[in-house]
Amino acid sequence: MNAKQAVSTPKPTDVKVVGAELYFLPVETRVPLKFGHETLTSVTCARARVTVEDRQGRRASGWGETPLSVQWVWPSSLDYAFRSQAIHSFTTQMAKRWAEFREFGHPLQIGQRFQDQVLTPEIARLRTETPNEQPSLPLLAGLLCCAAFDIATYDAFGALHEQPIWSLLGHDYISSDLSEFLKPDGADEFSFAGRYVADFLKTPGDHQLEAWHLVGGLDPLSPDELTGTEPQDGHPVLLREWIERDGLRCLKVKLRGNDQAWDYDRLVQVANIGQSSGVQHLTADFNCTVTDPAYVIEVLDRLQSDEPAIYDSLLYVEQPFPYDLERYEIDVSQLAQRKPLLMDESAHDWHLVRFGRRLGWNGVALKTCKTLTGALLSMCWAQAHGMSLMVQDLTNPMLAQLSHLQLAAHCHTLRGVETNAMQFYPAASDIEARVHPGAYRRIGGQVDLSTLQGPGFGYRLAESARPLPEPVVRIGALDD
Repeated sequence: MNAKQAVSTPKPTDVKVVGAELYFLPVETRVPLKFGHETLTSVTCARARVTVEDRQGRRASGWGETPLSVQWVWPSSLDYAFRSQAIHSFTTQMAKRWAEFREFGHPLQIGQRFQDQVLTPEIARLRTETPNEQPSLPLLAGLLCCAAFDIATYDAFGALHEQPIWSLLGHDYISSDLSEFLKPDGADEFSFAGRYVADFLKTPGDHQLEAWHLVGGLDPLSPDELTGTEPQDGHPVLLREWIERDGLRCLKVKLRGNDQAWDYDRLVQVANIGQSSGVQHLTADFNCTVTDPAYVIEVLDRLQSDEPAIYDSLLYVEQPFPYDLERYEIDVSQLAQRKPLLMDESAHDWHLVRFGRRLGWNGVALKTCKTLTGALLSMCWAQAHGMSLMVQDLTNPMLAQLSHLQLAAHCHTLRGVETNAMQFYPAASDIEARVHPGAYRRIGGQVDLSTLQGPGFGYRLAESARPLPEPVVRIGALDD
């Protein structure tokens, strides 16, 4: 089958969205989580239900969820309440637009067309209507507002066809190959003609994944750093306690990016605690605050000289530089020669992954909160061009954790998956953990996905039955 035939031939499995529902679920953190210059102490999770209908009129519903992490998608000096309200409002608007978007296709096609035809024009319209002195909603925030509906469409597609979604990403279910989505702009690029997402997935997916623990910039490392205000809820507080209880072998270290001495000392301190307790791998996250690659290079070169064992344990470096690659255009090739350098916040979509690779980036961190559609396309492009992959957390609780872990289970990541909701709001997922205990607790340094069974994402919602508030939006036909 050639690319032209793939694009032009509908599939009997195609669906369209006919209804959407949105819920807001508030969550409080047990300890604060620092993002750059801001600190997260609470978050609202957007939980969406989407109903799809095929050409024969059969319907099924699916669910998706993502935390609306304001500080992560919209770092700004603007008042937090203003940004939060804007994101909640835009998510509500996206529920209505998603329910009205009646394009037939596979979820990958629906998701990409929605971004092209609805999300991108809406973001552009907001920018033209926003006064110059007031920053408008960023694209990354817009993607976050769409993510729950995008994920839910995949789950509904799996429910309709009574199969796991990971079995429905090949040519039998998608009427066009990846060349419809991933357009080359140079003669040296990989040809996606005749290739499908399924060709880039790990099949079968992993049932156990190595778990990365987040060491936040505010986390106490030693008893003398305790203030007496720490939670007394039965969960660890100090890093060594976490390592011993969960059997951790991988630590992600949040750094400042504007205090080189502190960053170096923090890495060494965390590494010393970790390696004395069996930790094997580290990664460094410089919080998008660095503007000169020399800053990170000097930290790495000093580690290699003075602490070679720590340097060797550093598996990759994550997003030291600002989100806007096209504005800053920083050549990072020398840094990427030392360690894999992974785009995260700046990798909104595969176009920016391609742009980043030209600047020297050689890896990408995938996140379901930028839409599963975007994550799958970025994964395919990056893998085809020899870039390293990881799947990173947005501190995902409840349902958001399950699609997040499954993406990692089906990707060829450098090692495992970042998962830290059990650190910052473990009680939030108590209901889902009754059915999927291994997905919400790290045992022997791993999470276990073996209970995720059945169609779509295998949530088994009927068994967990979380009580939900009244929907914020309920529009169109819903499969009740």
